[in-house]
Amino acid sequence: MSPATPEIVIGLDFGLRRIGLAIGDSLTRTARPLTALTLTGRGGPDSTDWQRVSALIKQHAPNRLVVGCPYNVDGSEQALTGKARRFAQQLSERYTLPVELVDERYSSLEAETALRERRQSGQRGRVDRGSIDSAAAAIILERWFS
Repeated sequence: MSPATPEIVIGLDFGLRRIGLAIGDSLTRTARPLTALTLTGRGGPDSTDWQRVSALIKQHAPNRLVVGCPYNVDGSEQALTGKARRFAQQLSERYTLPVELVDERYSSLEAETALRERRQSGQRGRVDRGSIDSAAAAIILERWFS
């Protein structure tokens, strides 16, 4: 749930290859995708480009971060759930910002469907994985706002 005081919030759709990014504010309760962050090495929290994350946080000066937490369809945890939690913990420790976890089930599917529909209608060009991940981050952030 969003706080009473308006805040700038960055949403992150954590993945092993990319982290989708979005920014929004709690006043309008809307979010827009940013360019996804591609991970290096083995993937996961240990492969995060922390310099790029730091630059993003410096540029946008968010009051809070919201990280998508993946669950199975039935609500049970999956292998990526613990890694997303670890990533959220690392964000909290590095940037001393509040970090919220939000159920991200179906956010990538919802994002991909919306982007492909926009492409078919001529409103958008090519749809790539990074665009889908960042659109999913915007959906995750808007879920948190609501």
